[in-house]
Amino acid sequence: MTDGTDRPNSPQPDPAPGSGGYGFPPQTPNPYQSGPAQGPAGGGFGPPPAQPEEPFHSPVTAPMASPSTPDWQAMADATEAQQRKRRRLTIGIGALALVLVAGGAGFFVLNGSDDDPKDPPAVAASDSPSASGGPTSKGPDGTKNPEDDSPTVPGEPNLLRDRNGKMGIALGPGASLGELANRTEVRFKGAADSYAQGAEAAVDVTKSFTVSTRAYNVSESGPRMAVSQGDGDSYSFELGFEVVGGKKAWVFRVQTGDKGQAATAQQVVADNVDTTRQWALLTGTYDAEKKTIALWVDDKQAGQAQVSGVWAGPGPLQLGRARHHGIWSASWMGPLDHIRIFDQALGQEQITGLKNNKLGKTKPTHSWLI
Repeated sequence: MTDGTDRPNSPQPDPAPGSGGYGFPPQTPNPYQSGPAQGPAGGGFGPPPAQPEEPFHSPVTAPMASPSTPDWQAMADATEAQQRKRRRLTIGIGALALVLVAGGAGFFVLNGSDDDPKDPPAVAASDSPSASGGPTSKGPDGTKNPEDDSPTVPGEPNLLRDRNGKMGIALGPGASLGELANRTEVRFKGAADSYAQGAEAAVDVTKSFTVSTRAYNVSESGPRMAVSQGDGDSYSFELGFEVVGGKKAWVFRVQTGDKGQAATAQQVVADNVDTTRQWALLTGTYDAEKKTIALWVDDKQAGQAQVSGVWAGPGPLQLGRARHHGIWSASWMGPLDHIRIFDQALGQEQITGLKNNKLGKTKPTHSWLI
């Protein structure tokens, strides 16, 4: 029995005078004592009657609690109370976790992808590696191997993986990769050490070719070259941003004579479109048969120019810079991705397919960050 405060194992008080004993009201016969004699008036256990004493039989169905017996009911009540407290605590923690998860999801939806606020917006989910025309391989269970989607060479985190050829592009100290929700881009900060360089020339400029990249320019002044090829005295070709005649413009320029003389450079420009803080697919083509170069912005041709040919200067493919008069300059500022080289001059239908990542049977000879 408890004393009203649910404290188990509390010693029972002695019965008060005049009470009926342990748990019995006054003047109530004690069922555990035989015979009419119930002790002195006021109840309690009196002296035994003057007759043969019968043996004491303790009822099995109602044992009397002893002062030294634990109060099991009180202990059970305390345990149940603790369990209820734990359940309430668990439910509270679960509800808090749901609120935090819901709040985090709302924050993600409101703020978009994991791009830095200064970074350009992420591309649509349709810009997937499978749309690039690059190779894909599957394991024995039919799933794609993890390296199929890797933008870099396995074990070489600073070497861009060529998805259609065998030429990696090494990042310079000031260039970095940006991992976004569904793509990877290479970022340049407009400094001399911010570039990436191939192991060799990726384009045979004596033949027809196409060079293309998605570009995001954050600079208001130029020149800023996204892709070029050449070393020594000059570039063979360059594709990027320039201020031409006081206007900001996209430009595709080739060198037709050696030594990088300005008089032997030919270019096509697009100065009637936005060139800063806007993603643009820049594509330059050279048709060796027709001796013409052309510049495309997205899938619109900005113009074309007649050339005598393209000077095959020495040196590898470059990202984020170009060779001018024997020095590196025109450092790119912003990210690039979807860099592709073709050994043919693409036409309108192919350029539209390039923009929509539906190249069909047209395959690049080299591609990076697709």
